[in-house]
Amino acid sequence: MSLDHEKLQSEFSYRTSRSSGSGGQNVNKVETRVEVIFCVEESAVLTEEQKKLICFRLKNRIDKQGNLTVSSSTSRQQKQNRKLATERLFGLLELALKKKKIRKKTGIPKGVQEKRLKKKKQRSEIKSNRSFKPDM
Repeated sequence: MSLDHEKLQSEFSYRTSRSSGSGGQNVNKVETRVEVIFCVEESAVLTEEQKKLICFRLKNRIDKQGNLTVSSSTSRQQKQNRKLATERLFGLLELALKKKKIRKKTGIPKGVQEKRLKKKKQRSEIKSNRSFKPDM
């Protein structure tokens, strides 16, 4: 399922705050940390099925108000952090909507079964030869 990034991005809201870490005096006065907030339930772009799937698979990341929040503070520039957080949120949404492959059970191949039984028989013979058998 492909998402329309432009339409979806119009539903994002951004919040900035002062970030911790490197940056010297810049950290104390510039708000470079960016949080991207996306309300899954109120989205007009996503279908009901997609909303349910996202809410189920990302339930640990969604708060009580139904907001999915991703933040970034790795860069010293707000613009860069905004871009990183947005990309991370798109990645999360696409991963949540990706269909999982169903594993098909396969049988044990004949050759493998025969090889296993042959080794067992050899091991059995080795152990039986160890025991003391008096001549009659």
